[in-house]
Amino acid sequence: MTLDVSGCEFHPVVKLPAGYEVYDFTGGYDARRMLQSPYGVGRYDEKRRGMYTTALFAGARDVHVGVDLAGPVGEPVYAFFDGAVHRFGYNPAEGDYGYTLVTAHVINGRDVWALHGHLSARSVAGRFEGQRVAKGEVIAWLGDRHENGGWNPHVHFQLSLVRPEVADLPGAVRDEDRAHALTIYPDPRLVLGPLY
Repeated sequence: MTLDVSGCEFHPVVKLPAGYEVYDFTGGYDARRMLQSPYGVGRYDEKRRGMYTTALFAGARDVHVGVDLAGPVGEPVYAFFDGAVHRFGYNPAEGDYGYTLVTAHVINGRDVWALHGHLSARSVAGRFEGQRVAKGEVIAWLGDRHENGGWNPHVHFQLSLVRPEVADLPGAVRDEDRAHALTIYPDPRLVLGPLY
């Protein structure tokens, strides 16, 4: 499966200022590391050894198949393209997404879904399936640890060429599932641009 984005213009999902940091989680996550900026990017198709330690990941799912866009709590999240709300909800397990919003889009004739995870509770308030979203519209906000699965504030942004039945997608997969996952969850930089 491929996603043709030729001729399309997309809006940033998070407006990152100059000087944002590109994270390297290949050695795991160091909570004591001093951040260079409150804004940053976590990479797609990155093997994150030792980072996902909760039961949700069964100690084996550590290949990241989205892009993380970090910023301060409450930072706006924008619709990258015209579309509609597909699903929304709350994934409460420790280390999970917390509040999520999945939007549906048609890009050059192909159905595409975008998961936005680790959001604030207000991001899903008043939402309904089929609700239209316009490119550049604020559709959500970065959540704090108590509502986003226990993570530093960021949005996990993931594309899917397969229709999600619930407000969830596996944001990290096992090594043996990597090749297939990369075909159905294409690189978000196709719509985010060359962030790194």
